[in-house]
Amino acid sequence: MSWPLQRDIALELARLAGKSTEWPGLGQRTPGPLQLIIVPDGRHFESLSSGRAPPWGAAVALPGARMILLRADQGDLYRTLRHELAHLALHQAVKVRVPLWFDEGYASWAAGEWDRLDALELNLAVVRGGVPDLRSLDGALRGSATTAGAAYALAISAVTELARRNPSGSLDPLMARLGSGDDFAAALLATTGLTVSQFDIEWRKALRRRYSLATWLLAGGGWGLLVISMWLWVRVRRKADLPRRAALDEGWEVAPELAGTPELDRRQEP
Repeated sequence: MSWPLQRDIALELARLAGKSTEWPGLGQRTPGPLQLIIVPDGRHFESLSSGRAPPWGAAVALPGARMILLRADQGDLYRTLRHELAHLALHQAVKVRVPLWFDEGYASWAAGEWDRLDALELNLAVVRGGVPDLRSLDGALRGSATTAGAAYALAISAVTELARRNPSGSLDPLMARLGSGDDFAAALLATTGLTVSQFDIEWRKALRRRYSLATWLLAGGGWGLLVISMWLWVRVRRKADLPRRAALDEGWEVAPELAGTPELDRRQEP
């Protein structure tokens, strides 16, 4: 389903959506019957999603209804579609409940959204160690547009850390456990040797090691710091010069009879 102006892109996306795809940890999967709806803008998106997606969202997948809703005016539609298809594939294979951070992190990981991690290099809050715990991360993923970007990047970093923590270096063992019916905490413990709380701590430690002040400076954050420092220096210097300027201005008065005298034309001969 689509609006007239989105018909061509909708047909192309529908063709891609129906193809069999290899998903990390899940293998080759065909999505099966699903409803793909392309809307022109945020107003239609908010109306059709009925509050199940934040207003700034580019898309939403509803696994129970086998439906994907996409905004035509937001970003790369092909990558966004793959992200939403990853949600459907995950919920098709895994029937147990998974945390939101894992759901979104897996979809971003499967969609190849590695550029999200680049944003963390310039995120001063992360560099300073301001990394939320996993429970808080769930809330940030449904927060404002300004915080969601970093939240999605943190979610994909958590899923990447999950894969790294397994001896296989992949999500395959974890997905196999989840697919067999293990709850998330049990599957995590069996495949990484860590409880959810322990993994939370280790993930944040890894982030702090990865995104340090040195990383921030190398990524370009230092330029912003330099500009701010120069601006502050100029402000302080000007403020410090005020007394000196005031002292220099003292005694400089123009005599009333000369105030209106026109300047002599130096080109005229006497």
